[in-house]
Amino acid sequence: MRPLHYALGLDITSNPIKAIEMSIPNEALQKLVQEIETQAVNAQREINVVKATIVSKQRDIRMLELTSTEVKQLSANTNVYEGVGKIVEKRLASETAELKSDISSLNKKLHYLETTHKNSREHIDQIFKSGRR
Repeated sequence: MRPLHYALGLDITSNPIKAIEMSIPNEALQKLVQEIETQAVNAQREINVVKATIVSKQRDIRMLELTSTEVKQLSANTNVYEGVGKIVEKRLASETAELKSDISSLNKKLHYLETTHKNSREHIDQIFKSGRR
């Protein structure tokens, strides 16, 4: 089923006030507000997940950096083991770079979600302010 704003030919991401200016019935307007509210709630939920993931990946990076620092301080003939295999600095650097790349992507996603959430809230406020006139 298509969302109400599509059925009404509205682009709620750019101009939700157009709905009010078109004299949409209260029931349809109420559904539109619910859609925008749902969008805002979903964005907030995803923001929380992304922030938690970023914190987790930053913690992993710190652990890898600490491990790498410790390994570099050991003499060349010292045996170092991780589980069954030997720790390889190249792998540590690779994992760190991968985590940093993940964090960069997550920060971009976070910015998009925060913008979506902010815009949804502003649209709801505009709808209510326009309705009071």
